[in-house]
Amino acid sequence: MSNPDSTTSLAAAVDGGWRVPGIANLHSHAFQRAMAGLAERQTHPEDSFWTWREIMYRFAARMDPDSTYAVATQLYAEMLEAGYTTVCEFHYVHHQPDGRPYADPAAMSKALIAAARDTGIRMTLLPVLYMTGGFDGRELSARQRRFGHGVEDFLRLHEDLRAWQDASLRIGCAFHSLRAVPEAAMREVLAALPTDAPVHIHIAEQVGEVQDSLAVRNARPVEWLLREFPVDRRWTLVHATHLTQEETRGIASSGATVAICPTTEANLGDGLFPLRDYLQAGGRWGIGSDSHVSVSPVEELRWLEYGQRLVTRHRNIAVTAHSPSVGETLLRGVLDSAADATGFGQATDEVLLDAAAPALAGAMADDVVDRWLFAGNRPLVKQVRVAGRTVVSEGRHVEGETIARRYGETLRRLLRD
Repeated sequence: MSNPDSTTSLAAAVDGGWRVPGIANLHSHAFQRAMAGLAERQTHPEDSFWTWREIMYRFAARMDPDSTYAVATQLYAEMLEAGYTTVCEFHYVHHQPDGRPYADPAAMSKALIAAARDTGIRMTLLPVLYMTGGFDGRELSARQRRFGHGVEDFLRLHEDLRAWQDASLRIGCAFHSLRAVPEAAMREVLAALPTDAPVHIHIAEQVGEVQDSLAVRNARPVEWLLREFPVDRRWTLVHATHLTQEETRGIASSGATVAICPTTEANLGDGLFPLRDYLQAGGRWGIGSDSHVSVSPVEELRWLEYGQRLVTRHRNIAVTAHSPSVGETLLRGVLDSAADATGFGQATDEVLLDAAAPALAGAMADDVVDRWLFAGNRPLVKQVRVAGRTVVSEGRHVEGETIARRYGETLRRLLRD
C-alpha cells in the first residue's frame, strides 16, 4: 500500500459520533442487485460461476431503462447507508434484448447516471466493450448481443457520455475481459481514450478462463496483459483471483489496483485472492460488491481478512509493520487506491458512525475502525455527506421510502413477467 508509515487513526470524534472517510465501491453491476438470492438453488451437481451466468443472462434480458433506474436507485441508496460514497459502475447491458440499440444508444447508461445523481452517490461510469464470446474469437451468443459493440460505436458512446461529466460523475472505460475483447480492439480504444480515463477489466476470475488463455495464447491472462500493455496506476484489475507469484509481484510493481469482491467471489465459488503475498509485494487494492449479494463494505473487508485466516490458520493477516490494526490497514488500503481507480482524486466525503451504538461503547480513536468492521452486524452508519450534501440521516437515505417503494413495484413486475 502506498502509505504504510501512516499511524494516525482514520477515525475522529465529532459531536454525535465517529467520523470516518467514505469508501469507494470499485466494482458494481447494478442490475444484479435485483436477482440477489435468486440463484441459490442447485441447477447442476457442479454449479459454478458458469451455471450462475446462465441465470444472470435470463435476468439481464428483462432489464430496460426504467427498471434499471429503479434497481440502481435502490442499490445506490443501500450503498450510501452502508458507507460507500463512490461507485464504479461496470456497465455492459447497453442495448435492447435482441441486440438492437435503443433510439438513444446511451439510454441504459443515462438511467444509471440519473440514479446516481438522484441518490447523491459519486459515480465512475465504466461503459463496457464486449465483442466476442471467447478467446477463440467466437461470435456473441444470442443472450450476449445486447452487451456488444463495435469499436467505432463504442467510442461514439464514450464520447457522448463524457459530455455528461461533472463534479460527481467520471466516465472511464472497461474491457469486459480478455476473452471478450480482441487485442487489436483494446489497442485501438486505449489510443483513442483521454489519458485521464480510468481503465477497468475483469481478469483471472475463473480457473477456466486461465486454462483457455493458456490454450489459445500460451500465457496466463495477467501474465499476457502485463507483457502486452502498459498497465499502470490508471488500471484496475477486477478479481485477479488466480495468480502465480510472478503475476502477483507484477501487478504490485505496475501500480495498478486490484478490485477484490469477497462476497461475490465466495458466492460464485471463485476462489481466494492471495492477499498476504500481494500486501508483502506492496500491491494496491480496493473492494467491490460486484453482484450485490451483500451491499456492505464491512462484510467485504471482514471476509477479505477472514478468508485469509481460514487458509493460513492464523489471525490478523492484513497488517504491516507500521499498521498493526487490521481494520485501519484495510480501510487505509481502500482509501489509498480510490483516487486512481475512480478518477475523482482525493474525495472528502464523510461517514458518521453512531457513537451511541453498543458496539462502540467506550471506543477510542485507535479501535473504532476495528470495532466497526469486526464487532457484529448491526449497521453503525448514522449520517453520510457526499460533496457537502447530506444523503443519509439517522441511518436511512433521505429519499429511502420513495426509492424502496418504486423498487418493490419494479421487482414484482420483473419477477412476474
